[in-house]
Amino acid sequence: MRSVDPALVARLARAQGLPDLVARLLALRGHSDPHSAAAHLEAGLRTLHDPGLLPGVEQAGERLARAVRDAETILVHGDYDVDGVCGTALLLELFRLVGARAEPYIPDRLRDGYSFGPHSVERARSRGASLIVSVDNGTSARATIVDLAELGIDTIVTDHHEPPEDPAELPPAVALVNPKLAGSAYPFRELCGSGVAFKLAWGLCQRLSGARRVRDDLRLFLTDAMAYVALATVCDVVPLVGENRVLARAGLRALEASRRAGLRALLEASGLSARALCAEDVAFKLGPRLNAAGRLGSADRALELLVCGENERARELARELDTLNDERRRVEAGILAQAIEAAAPYADPCEHPLLVLAGQGWHQGVVGIVAARLARRFARPALVIGLDGEAGRGSARSVRGFDLLAALRGGAQHMLRFGGHEQAAGCEVRADAVDALRESLCAKARELLAGGALPDTGLWIDAELSLEGMSPQLMRLIERLEPFGPSNEAPVLLSSDARLAEPPRVVGSDRSHLVLQARRGERVLKALAFGMAHRAGELAQGAPLHLVYSPRWNVFRGESTLELVLHDFAVGPRPALGSS
Repeated sequence: MRSVDPALVARLARAQGLPDLVARLLALRGHSDPHSAAAHLEAGLRTLHDPGLLPGVEQAGERLARAVRDAETILVHGDYDVDGVCGTALLLELFRLVGARAEPYIPDRLRDGYSFGPHSVERARSRGASLIVSVDNGTSARATIVDLAELGIDTIVTDHHEPPEDPAELPPAVALVNPKLAGSAYPFRELCGSGVAFKLAWGLCQRLSGARRVRDDLRLFLTDAMAYVALATVCDVVPLVGENRVLARAGLRALEASRRAGLRALLEASGLSARALCAEDVAFKLGPRLNAAGRLGSADRALELLVCGENERARELARELDTLNDERRRVEAGILAQAIEAAAPYADPCEHPLLVLAGQGWHQGVVGIVAARLARRFARPALVIGLDGEAGRGSARSVRGFDLLAALRGGAQHMLRFGGHEQAAGCEVRADAVDALRESLCAKARELLAGGALPDTGLWIDAELSLEGMSPQLMRLIERLEPFGPSNEAPVLLSSDARLAEPPRVVGSDRSHLVLQARRGERVLKALAFGMAHRAGELAQGAPLHLVYSPRWNVFRGESTLELVLHDFAVGPRPALGSS
């Protein structure tokens, strides 16, 4: 059970007129005074920072304004994940709205690899571009941007990845727009790539409006474009606090109301039309469909869907992404099974605090998802490398509190290149260097941990609550803390006073899930235990039932009902709980 100062909880409850449980949730998420708590609850657009505070925005705006005025061809150079695709769509639409000649370019994951390369130079030359604007990449692309500059092609980099440790390795771009640059005075460094692109768009709109207050048509565009930022912010798993939470919250509302044919078709294909959206909808339904195109083929299909203005074509593209997502699940499941088997020799987390696995033929488009699943399963950061002959590409995912990028720097000599941030990274490596890379990364991880254990990744319980108290009224107050995500996690509650109202049911196409009806007094709530069907035999009618869960709304045919998503359960005597 997580601990918090009762006096702080009481102070927040009084100041905000909230029940103690909601005030406790605010305190546990770092809000130590009423002003901070009020700002979190409001999450208003007025709290967004002026884009001019971002390094490079003024120079970028000036160069873009000249490109618009002189009818130059601008190449919007994105990345193939949701973040890169959404930011590309955002800038492409804005440039075209203000009369610029703009074309998109997203590298092919399997053919071109991540970020800039010779393919970037060739695309710029073939399209006659005199200016490239990157989205979600470019901070470490010095060599290619030097080549572009020698050809007279300017580059504006918008990115959120960590810059090289040596400033001399930064690219000679016209402007580097990245809140993580050394010396940056920007108050919030955790924007995703699309968030940075949005700030550039906002800055350009100010310049074109001749004032900090943006003219009406451009303000409407920026408001609608927050839908793209919400998709990217949630899917890129950046902290959902500060500006990210404001942008995600406003963007979810923009997504619900969007008139864009592509977004409407995506919602329809995901079964999310005409309903309130939450971060979970984006993470588990919308994001995977957009990502599937770039993982298994070309992200161009996802981009085409987002900018599509024709309803029937948009529905056709949405169906294609749906099919690709089904295929992605199949490929991912096969590789995950092989990776779990391959992890057996590295079972000792002290010797191997960072799991490094590689396989010939493992699809490079899904190794990132497999790494995330392995990190959760083994409570360790994981790097999964898909080898194709003599070389391969890998993706890494971390666990809470472990700096993955710092660990990767410890194996730099064994990689062809690498980059990313604390929680997610990617690399290219020769097949014959994998063993040496594993040894170096594990040694660096042990050094970072200073001989200690990995950070606790166990389940943190926020509060205990009678099941009778988990009411729709309370849920409406809890949802004021949404959208939930990293650093603003969904509440985890414990109810130790429940009984089964009826025998549990095993459900799902693979019969792997449990559905319980939990009762306390007059209150009966449906509880979903994903992947826990094998534990059905533990449950007994009439026995004390202890539930650890996150509450949520289930929306079906326009009706919202309260239900619980179980993280764990126990039957019989109350289990012992630790504290943090």
